Amino acid sequence: MAAGSVNPFNLSDSEEEAERRPDGADNDRSPSDVPPQSSGPLSPQADSEPAALLLSSNRTSPSVEGVSVSAAAAAMGGSSETRVSVDSIAAQLLRDQYILTALEFHTELLEAGRELPRLRDYFSNPGNFERQSGTPPACKEQGLGPGGQLNRAGSISTLDSLDFARYSDDGNRESDEKVAVLEFELRKAKETIQALRANLTQAAESEVPSQERKNFKSSPEIQEPIRPLEKRALNFLVNEYLLKNNYKLSSITFSDENDDQDFELWDDVGLNIPKPPDLLHLYRNCGTSLPSPRDTVDIAVGVEAEELLGNSITQEPEQKTELAQQSAVVQELEHQISLLNSEKQSLAEQIRKLQSDIQALKKNVSIPLAVSMESGNHKADQVPDLGPPDNGQYLDIGGAPGQNDVTDSIALNTNMDSVLPTPATPPTQPHTKLKDPAPQSKGPVQFDQPNRKLSPAFHQALLSFCRMSADSRLGSEVSRIADSEESVMLMLGRCLPHIVPNVLLAKREELIPLILCTACLHPEPKERDQLLHILFNLIKRPDDEQRQMILTGCVAFARHVGPTRVEAELLPQCWEQINHKYPERRLLVAESCGALAPYLPKEIRSSLVLSMLQQMLAEDKADMVREAVVKSLGIIMGYIDDPDKYSQGFELMLLSLGDPSERVVSAIHQVFIPAFAAWSTELGNLQSQLVPTLLARIEKLLKDGEHGLDEHKLHMFLSALQSLIPPLFAEVLRNAPFTSRAKLQGDTPPIEVTRFPRPASPLQDVATIIGSREQLAVLLQLYDHQLEHEGTTGWDSLLWVVNQLLPQLIEIVGRINVTSTTYVHEFSRFFWRLCRTFGKIFTNAKVKPQFQEILRLSEENVDTTAGNGILTKATVPIYATGVLTCYNQEEDRKLLVGFLEDVMTTLSLSHAPLDSLKASFVELGANPAYHELLLTVLWYGVVHTSALVRCTAARMFELLVKGVNETLVAQRVVPALITLSSDPEI
Repeated sequence: MAAGSVNPFNLSDSEEEAERRPDGADNDRSPSDVPPQSSGPLSPQADSEPAALLLSSNRTSPSVEGVSVSAAAAAMGGSSETRVSVDSIAAQLLRDQYILTALEFHTELLEAGRELPRLRDYFSNPGNFERQSGTPPACKEQGLGPGGQLNRAGSISTLDSLDFARYSDDGNRESDEKVAVLEFELRKAKETIQALRANLTQAAESEVPSQERKNFKSSPEIQEPIRPLEKRALNFLVNEYLLKNNYKLSSITFSDENDDQDFELWDDVGLNIPKPPDLLHLYRNCGTSLPSPRDTVDIAVGVEAEELLGNSITQEPEQKTELAQQSAVVQELEHQISLLNSEKQSLAEQIRKLQSDIQALKKNVSIPLAVSMESGNHKADQVPDLGPPDNGQYLDIGGAPGQNDVTDSIALNTNMDSVLPTPATPPTQPHTKLKDPAPQSKGPVQFDQPNRKLSPAFHQALLSFCRMSADSRLGSEVSRIADSEESVMLMLGRCLPHIVPNVLLAKREELIPLILCTACLHPEPKERDQLLHILFNLIKRPDDEQRQMILTGCVAFARHVGPTRVEAELLPQCWEQINHKYPERRLLVAESCGALAPYLPKEIRSSLVLSMLQQMLAEDKADMVREAVVKSLGIIMGYIDDPDKYSQGFELMLLSLGDPSERVVSAIHQVFIPAFAAWSTELGNLQSQLVPTLLARIEKLLKDGEHGLDEHKLHMFLSALQSLIPPLFAEVLRNAPFTSRAKLQGDTPPIEVTRFPRPASPLQDVATIIGSREQLAVLLQLYDHQLEHEGTTGWDSLLWVVNQLLPQLIEIVGRINVTSTTYVHEFSRFFWRLCRTFGKIFTNAKVKPQFQEILRLSEENVDTTAGNGILTKATVPIYATGVLTCYNQEEDRKLLVGFLEDVMTTLSLSHAPLDSLKASFVELGANPAYHELLLTVLWYGVVHTSALVRCTAARMFELLVKGVNETLVAQRVVPALITLSSDPEI
């Protein structure tokens, strides 16, 4: 029976009848019933029995009830002399329906690398395991009967539905047999997957049309598009790199964008090749150049090739010979280097000599500079004739025709830099043969033509083998060398939009000079607009340093191009990003408006830019943007010259003062109010409109807020007035009668450090407003002398302060609620800064008398029945803490003590409320420097003759005792309290 044509179910009827006999005897079988065997001398009976005993001695089969011992012995005896073939064993197993045994046999053969076609064909044919309504024909021929059929349930191509437990006498083997079947099914599935993957690979590799492949082959400079399998493999490696380097979010995003690929399994890529190394390994190895061939010498020096022994290098396999030859080449090269060094020194000396000759000619002969340069260049051209002859043969492999001179020049020039001196007038481009390339020549560059008779077409075809790419955009740019400034600008305008996106975000500010220079000099308005758009969109969210670089570039651009182009080209870029979603970009716009204000047309400053900033101030939600807007508005106020915009500026000031952000309010005091006050001073509106308007608003606020004052608005207006004190004093100095006599002199005393309160910004420094500290010192000296000796006659600006501002302020102070510590503190700080700014002489001569006249501190004038109304107002604590504490000399402290003693006595004797006295003690008690002074006042009350005054002093101790240090408590407070406790009238 042939191995490839034997039907395992092809048994004769006599064999079926013999198997159906109850005794299992086969002695009646005739030799004629045995089918002919082509591959072995054994009969089927001889093959069947030993196979069943050897391969499945412990198993029973439903198709074979039993095997007699004698038959087995006979079979064993008959097979002891002849070797049974593997195919015969497989045929017998299949014939006797030892399916699992045959499956195991098939598996072992596969693992041993000896696949049997009979078993492969049998188990690969699904028809061998189909469910039949009755006994299969093959089973009928074998005499299996209904009890021996193989049941099928659910699957038609696998063995997962075989219920072998029905045909086994041992039910415990069911799970083992099932596992074996499933393992086989898994192997078959893997084989199927591998086959399908191979088909997929071939199909994917053939996706590129044949015509495109021809194009790629005919034009090597055109890159072949990526194939699907290559894309999937690269995607897998990129995702693996992201995961290894903790770019988890990027990996998740990358996986989402490639949802058709499983990044956890390399086999999903579909390639029948092993997984390549990771990206880091590929990157490290991609730059490793292979060693150059043994017969190649790559030298970039001008040496005659015949003199080198490198031409004698052979390809002999012996390593010793190669090393010896290489050593000889090295020695020869070292010798050549020494010769070149000597030649180099000789040429250097000749260059020095020629340069000295040129300098001598320039001194002795009065000729134009152009003639002198031509003479120098002509001499430089003849320098190679003085050295050794040069036949132009160099060992420069791979160089294109016409490029040898440049390559050799660069190579030798590198070695000559260390020897050549630095001349006073360096040559344009020194090189080996010292030929002036004449970049400024008017005619086209001429090249040496070979003395050959080849046709131009042949030359062109020959040069076509040089791998150059001029068809693409980049190839076109590379092939055209700019020969003028305009062409350079045109080239930069075309290339920069392609360069910027490929530069790292952290380093893009390095492109700012290039972008600005191109935008300044480019002739096309459209290209300039595109470049400026790139500038403002260069960085997605620029930080502070990057914004400063961009602003610096914008200012440089504005200085170079003038106001017209700034308006036409830069402002539209700002307008486009006024509502950008990133606050950093809006911040850039706000800062740009202020930085560009000096370089804009005056009409644009007071209209478009002012409107842009006003819109951003009212609508932007970012505090830092509004802060920058306020600062830019302050700069605009310093350059605006349209008087009609004054009211708009005042409204912007009030809008900014009402901003909920502290940083915005701080910016308004530091920048906007000083700039707006300077403009108001120039317009003459500081004393006539600005300050009176704020005072009127405060009065209206107090009038409307009798039942509930808006503390925020009061603070807003009063802080604005406080910021106007320095420009107000500067206005007084400028309009003083002595201004014409104010001249700088060497003996002017310097200004005391504590003369003025600390300014909130340089713009609130009086010296900055006046112009210099020296000029201010001269004015202050004349100011004090004028107040002390000459008076204020004819001094209108100061008289306005004395006769209008101070009375109105004192009246406002008398109307605020004395129990509000916030109001008392705010007005006290205001008067303190006012008195410190205008000076001690002004305070003693003009401010204190007005307060004293109102307060009328005299016990004889006290109405004991009604009390003194003014002493119960906030005027008392504000005068005590805002005016009397401005200066801390002994007479000032005595005046403060006397005033508080008089107030305490007056209020106590008149039975008036003590709120004003309490407010004074609270405000002064916040500063430990005044604790001892207050205890002095209280001791005056403790020893007073009136019990009412002593009682008031006892009440004041409650406010002061918490903040006093232990020493004062022991020395001053305790004795006073003991004295009061022993007072029988209290």
